[in-house]
Amino acid sequence: MPLPPAPTKRAALLSPALLDSPARTPLVTAPKKTRRTAAAQKPLALIGDGNGNADANMERLTDRLVPGVRQPAMPVTRAPSAEKETFVPIELKAERPKKESAPPPQVVVKSKKTKSAVTRLFVLDTNVLMHDPMCLFRFEEHDIFLPMIVLEELDDHKKGMTEVARNARQTSRTLDALAGAHDADIAKGLKLDSTGHREAGGCLFFQTKPLDYSLPMSLPQGKADNQILGVVEALSKAHPQREVVLVSKDINMRVKARALGLAADDYKSDKVLGDSDLLYSGALMLPLDFWTRQSKTLESWQQGSHTFYRITGAIVPSLLINQFVYFESPGEPSLYARVIEIQGKTAVLKTLKDYTHLKNAIWGVTMRNREQNFAMNLLMDPEVDFVTLAGTAGTGKTLMALASGLTQVLDERRYTEIIMTRATVSVGEDIGFLPGTEEEKMGPWMGALDDNLEVLGKTDTSSGEWGRAATNELIRSRIKVKSMNFMRGRTFLNKYVIIDEAQNLTPKQMKTLITRAGPGTKIVCMGNLAQIDTPYLTEGSSGMTFAVDRFKGWPHGGHITLARGERSRLADFASEVL
Repeated sequence: MPLPPAPTKRAALLSPALLDSPARTPLVTAPKKTRRTAAAQKPLALIGDGNGNADANMERLTDRLVPGVRQPAMPVTRAPSAEKETFVPIELKAERPKKESAPPPQVVVKSKKTKSAVTRLFVLDTNVLMHDPMCLFRFEEHDIFLPMIVLEELDDHKKGMTEVARNARQTSRTLDALAGAHDADIAKGLKLDSTGHREAGGCLFFQTKPLDYSLPMSLPQGKADNQILGVVEALSKAHPQREVVLVSKDINMRVKARALGLAADDYKSDKVLGDSDLLYSGALMLPLDFWTRQSKTLESWQQGSHTFYRITGAIVPSLLINQFVYFESPGEPSLYARVIEIQGKTAVLKTLKDYTHLKNAIWGVTMRNREQNFAMNLLMDPEVDFVTLAGTAGTGKTLMALASGLTQVLDERRYTEIIMTRATVSVGEDIGFLPGTEEEKMGPWMGALDDNLEVLGKTDTSSGEWGRAATNELIRSRIKVKSMNFMRGRTFLNKYVIIDEAQNLTPKQMKTLITRAGPGTKIVCMGNLAQIDTPYLTEGSSGMTFAVDRFKGWPHGGHITLARGERSRLADFASEVL
């Protein structure tokens, strides 16, 4: 039916009494439904007062269409015949509000982590360059600034045969290679990737002119550290839009910089781990529901005296080759095994030989705890060429290494001799030069060797006094004590090498010793990361930590952390409370 014409007179406002009255059912059937919002789908009747007053209800309708926006009034019609006029809305498309009247809410979108638009400027201290000659290429896309006093200090420390002198000379050669590139321009900065180090995207700047800075009068102006602090302050004022950071290994230097309001940070690229608790332990405890989860897919078979298990599940991605796993639960049989194969989502476990039993004693020594049994399985395996043992004092590291070495040298003849060395770092002051041959000079450092050989010599009580003396002479003839200072260039063939106190070695020294191994050689590194005596070495930057982290998962290497001390109750208590 045709629609009646729109009213010519504007409707008046409703009275307050009519606003509270209930809505009436419209007399005219609503037209066919169209797609509207949830708020507009509810029926709304406009009640008139007989004079066409329906603006108030019209406001309620428009509020449902667009909340918070006042819509223009919609045309209404009167019913053909009724005692009281009832107004019914005509189905029309509501006009959308203009953008100026209802601005959209601001949405903050977090951008992904990308390279910063403004790179930072790092000012390097001399000790950083002498600690790591490759530090220039460790700062990614950021720029590096070298004060002139740093080059002077490098020149002063380049003479000598120490590790610091070698690093200073290497740094000087690196700077010379950067300055000699074909497109090098010192005024604009030397590109750090010009020598092939693609990971470095920044530039190297030198101090080419005096910088204006003002330091407190209490700081001596001629000291090298204070001159570097002045350069940092001058750069911070000259480049306010960039973050200028001093990088130094000197704690006091960083404290002074922060006291002056300058940004300072430690050089952390040499640290393998930020926390020693994250160091790979070599052993993993299986969950209590391990057998229940593996009941449907577990495969097992027997080969000799060992049992093999092929497992699947969520635990496989967390396993590594030569990692030990164990299952201990009251009322259930225990499992001690080693991961020997990982393929996709499956892993193969191999049970261990029980060296805690007297029939499997090694040179008369039986293992006393779970971790010692794990370690002896690595030491006696000919397929494992590199073993690292970590643990506190009294956990039996040296004794186990010597016992397994003597067994494989004298009984099994797998190796020709034992070579033992250690880092000659004093706990206290140095006692000066020592007379004698190389082995005699190393004698004071090898007290641990003598103590453990005394224990191993007393295990055979049936041979008598003369027999033990002959055994000691034979043992001494097969053990050579060498100094680390003369290891460069050597190659060990079919040797059993023991590196004691390995926590005092730098990563470069550790690499030098491990690369001496020739065919048929086994290397055992032992140390306690809580007893580092080398200056500037920490648990995170020690050569032993470096080796453990790099060799984990290698099929011919293994590591185990010994947890419980077996020396004495006094030593165990002292390790915990002191």
